[in-house]
Amino acid sequence: MIQPHRKHPLWFAHILHRLSGLALALFVPVHFFVLSKAVTNPAALDGFLHWAESPLVKLAEFGLVFLLAVHIFGGLRLLALEFLPWSGPRKTLAAGAVAAGFLISVTFLLRAI
Repeated sequence: MIQPHRKHPLWFAHILHRLSGLALALFVPVHFFVLSKAVTNPAALDGFLHWAESPLVKLAEFGLVFLLAVHIFGGLRLLALEFLPWSGPRKTLAAGAVAAGFLISVTFLLRAI
């Protein structure tokens, strides 16, 4: 049986914030590995950068920017929950955070294409 609190719309915001943080944490070591190629093996970095121009990687970059934006706006939503007086529009803040993240990532994708 599903717990009643898990039916609340902000449960989705909580899960999205946690999963985006986990995905970003998994991305950081990969990012540092690629950056290390600039120092240790520039030819390998050039090959990676050539591969990064593919449409699939551009789509993955869209996902990464979306996760980053959602995580940032979700964190701002949590700060608002902590420091602003309690009021009813919490669902609006969560939806606004996801919408803002999506808007930023779509803008990034359109500029990258």
